[in-house]
Amino acid sequence: MLYSRRRVIQDLSLGGLSLGMASCLRSIQAHAAGKDERLSKRFVFVVKSSGIDKFNLVPDGLENHFINPDDGKKLGNRGRRHGPLVDVSLADRQLPEKLKALDSFKDRLSIIQSLSGVGFRGDHTKGFGTLSLHDSEKVAVAPTVDCLLGQHLSTGPYPMYGMAMNGRLLETGWKPENTYCYPNLSAYGPAKPVAYQGSPRKAFLELFGAAVASPEELEKKLTLNGNLMDFLTEDARRVERQLSGDDKERFALYMESFESLRKIEEKKAALTDQVQKHAPELTDRFDSMAPSARIESHFEIATAALIAGLTNVITLRPDTLGVKYSELGLSNSVHSIGHLQENTASNGWTGHQARMEIEKLHLKQIANMAKKFDSIPEGNGSMLDNTMIVYMSCSSGDHHCGGYDWPFVLLGGMGKKLKTGRYVEYPKYGDKGHRTVGNFYLSLMHAAGMRTPDTFGQQDSNLQDLDLTGPLHELIAS
Repeated sequence: MLYSRRRVIQDLSLGGLSLGMASCLRSIQAHAAGKDERLSKRFVFVVKSSGIDKFNLVPDGLENHFINPDDGKKLGNRGRRHGPLVDVSLADRQLPEKLKALDSFKDRLSIIQSLSGVGFRGDHTKGFGTLSLHDSEKVAVAPTVDCLLGQHLSTGPYPMYGMAMNGRLLETGWKPENTYCYPNLSAYGPAKPVAYQGSPRKAFLELFGAAVASPEELEKKLTLNGNLMDFLTEDARRVERQLSGDDKERFALYMESFESLRKIEEKKAALTDQVQKHAPELTDRFDSMAPSARIESHFEIATAALIAGLTNVITLRPDTLGVKYSELGLSNSVHSIGHLQENTASNGWTGHQARMEIEKLHLKQIANMAKKFDSIPEGNGSMLDNTMIVYMSCSSGDHHCGGYDWPFVLLGGMGKKLKTGRYVEYPKYGDKGHRTVGNFYLSLMHAAGMRTPDTFGQQDSNLQDLDLTGPLHELIAS
């Protein structure tokens, strides 16, 4: 019976299907054939502000190279002490307190430390340089890794989709955005930044409108969009004949934006059944201004969007420097907490403890996302086995981002293309064997099946004596 079911599914033709349905059928065919390498791959980038503390990412039983052995004090920006590569299994090691929420996924968890991203500007943030590794804090000058992966992997309406608390990094009278914002993080290319959705409610309606609209409303919307595009196209021909040179090129780009919107709606219409099946419940929480509630809503929407096939890559910006986690008893902003160090925050925590508790709040949502993915069978495993969640910061491992020590927490699999269940710590910046964030991004691209160049991003002239080409060998599965 199983053989004939597989035979029927494999013999189905993709020729006459919509793009969205074809993507769904390919996944079903791969699942039926037991060919995990053909299953869809997905990425989630969770990019917080103010750095990720590296001191409390070291598993028990390992020497902590990020503290002073004499007095136990935490070291600063160039923190790692001299020492060789550390590459050990997490299987028999106790995770640090910060990562306890991920303990049940230890076999698919990886902690990467001491990669560098130096040579381009950034004080409180590397901006677009976080994901492109270029000197482009405020203006996009190159495509970012999330957009490149999205263009390669996604067949749904959105190559990648972004959600952020707000766009401004430092602000007074902070409150979350309730519309699109630009956190200066993702870009499809020079001067092509990605607008993130700040409002969970608007993100829900944008992504899952089909879940709350009647068939008649959907049909009316598609007809209206089609008629509008037909009108614009006809009208555009008349305008275009009157233009020349740069004006004509700019007008062509303007028209492309309308065409891309129409294509998005068509692709979403093809996924209506999946959208209605996997859409989250629209609740009052989507209107909350509390940071923890907004973060939870963004994660819930992101999880559902990936399951429904609306995109294969999502980037989440859970906070910026102005955010105040009042639900943790903190009246200090993320910015002021970054300067506290051992000094006391409003609720009695030290600055280091406050930073850890904020990170634990994010990691709890990552764990919830992973549990949902792990509950969905896919191939010989689960959806989590074909998804990689990357937790990182736009300012490396410190509040003011020199970029000498850039930690990453990875959760999930990538069709067994990457080794998981490991703690990997590279030698100190400048030492033999040191590697960069560029090598890490090449590893992700390689695992996603992309043809990769030898290097990614702007190269560090201070490291010209080191071999910084290709992916991280310690992460690539043989």
